[in-house]
Amino acid sequence: MLLLVLNLLMNSTGKDNSNEERDTDTTIYNISTSRITSLTQDNGIEYETNQQPVYSIPSSLLTSTDNNFLTAAAFTPRLYRDGSIEPSEVSSLLHREKPNMTVNMGFKILENRSIIVDILAILFGIGTWVGINGTFIQLPLLVEVAPEGWSLPSYLSVMVQIGNLGPLTYTLIQKFCKKNDAPMIYILLATGTLSAILTAFFYDKTAKIFGEQHSVALFALTISTAFTACTSSVLFMPYMGRFKEIYLVTYFMGEGLSGLLPSVVALIQGIGGTAECILVNVTETGENVYEKYVPPPRFGTKDFFIFVFVVMLMSCLGFTLLDRLKLAKKQYAAVKVGQGNDYQYERDETPTKSTSPEVIENKSVDTNSNENKTSDLAPVISSQVYVSLLMLIAVVCFFANGIFNSIQSYSCLPYGGQAYHLSATLSVIANPVACFLAIFLPHTSVRSILTLTSLAGILAVYVFVTAAMSPFPPLHGTTIGSVLVIITWTLLVGLVSYIKLSISTVMRSQGGKSLVWTGGLSQLGSLIGSVLIFLLINYTNSFTAAYDDC
Repeated sequence: MLLLVLNLLMNSTGKDNSNEERDTDTTIYNISTSRITSLTQDNGIEYETNQQPVYSIPSSLLTSTDNNFLTAAAFTPRLYRDGSIEPSEVSSLLHREKPNMTVNMGFKILENRSIIVDILAILFGIGTWVGINGTFIQLPLLVEVAPEGWSLPSYLSVMVQIGNLGPLTYTLIQKFCKKNDAPMIYILLATGTLSAILTAFFYDKTAKIFGEQHSVALFALTISTAFTACTSSVLFMPYMGRFKEIYLVTYFMGEGLSGLLPSVVALIQGIGGTAECILVNVTETGENVYEKYVPPPRFGTKDFFIFVFVVMLMSCLGFTLLDRLKLAKKQYAAVKVGQGNDYQYERDETPTKSTSPEVIENKSVDTNSNENKTSDLAPVISSQVYVSLLMLIAVVCFFANGIFNSIQSYSCLPYGGQAYHLSATLSVIANPVACFLAIFLPHTSVRSILTLTSLAGILAVYVFVTAAMSPFPPLHGTTIGSVLVIITWTLLVGLVSYIKLSISTVMRSQGGKSLVWTGGLSQLGSLIGSVLIFLLINYTNSFTAAYDDC
């Protein structure tokens, strides 16, 4: 192959008898396409012709030999020297062999990423909602000591919505006096960590308000924790925009684990287990009288919140290292970071076609002639697509964060306590699993986002039907009904998590305050959904609870 290439080069240059030095085009014959491709001298930069890689040889490196063949003197392509391409690719090209297209997926995933930064991003993401998730997971134990009883969840939901003052406060701060985001993140993480340890010791303290006892300490600490959780959408997630796209995915994995970890610990604690029906008496007529018995937890609420405190400490440590380590800063994208999470990415000027709204994949670019620096190219999407995705994330969070959690018990309990606990557990697991799959699967196609949203809409209709028809939904009391509702809830939560991640990834690449807008509209949708479902459940007869009596 090399001899053929050089012979062609000899023939093309032999016609010129001039001794003057000048720049010439180097012609390389591409056997795989059976075409002659003319390339301008470019010091070995790679080109593509019909998807086949072609390398140009600078004519200054070509010398003549006695047998009238040109040979390459000390020719080593620059991309090869810098390690951007594998030796096997160049060797296969020069020897007419078809390049080996078999790629080890495991190594490919690890390319251009740092596992340490992945771990730090996960720890950072865990600190977002672990406090609020932990509080709600402890409800079966909290209601036993709280004077509000089973009305406590409604009160706590209101406290969480008060936490939405956090994003509003952050927005006002950035509008009137822009501050760097890192110090504010330190403050919020410290607030969440302090709230966790105080909750462990003061969750059962009450005070009299308007003549009635209320869990004032728990309410105040829940608001404090909610400030951290709610503000994370407009502060934590946009902060990750300065890193490569792959680390936004692992951040979302951490956010999913903020619900999974407390759930696993609660299962070990003994919360959420199926109650046993114990025979307590026999009537004079011989009728058996049963009573529900729930085994006591293996450890108490205080120990649980100490665990949450330790997790928050790890999250603080993770963010500190993520913000300070040079290793982490090397994983920044090609981006200029302004104050208030205002990003300006290197932009791919090729606009997205309106007829095929596919987001262009990020590619590596050579930003320095002496270094191979990989950076993300920000794809261009139309303003119509931009606004549509923002509205879509608001609608998705309206249902996912605002409504689904409140109606899951109405949807699943008619099929039995085991079906409810399985659906709740698998739904929590589906969140981080969906984010993990995003590492392997493409997730920046607008068409795919719309397709998955349509599928999630169909599943959402089913869970709404089962919740609205409680306590007698379709197929209630049957194994098929139980299996169907478990699978539906698991797929629904997984799809919603994947959709939120996909939209956030697309918006991240747009720069500016796109991630701030994404987080803000996510919280707005969640707020409206939570208020609406609170009114429907407590002040209408739209939903009827199903009780699993003995």
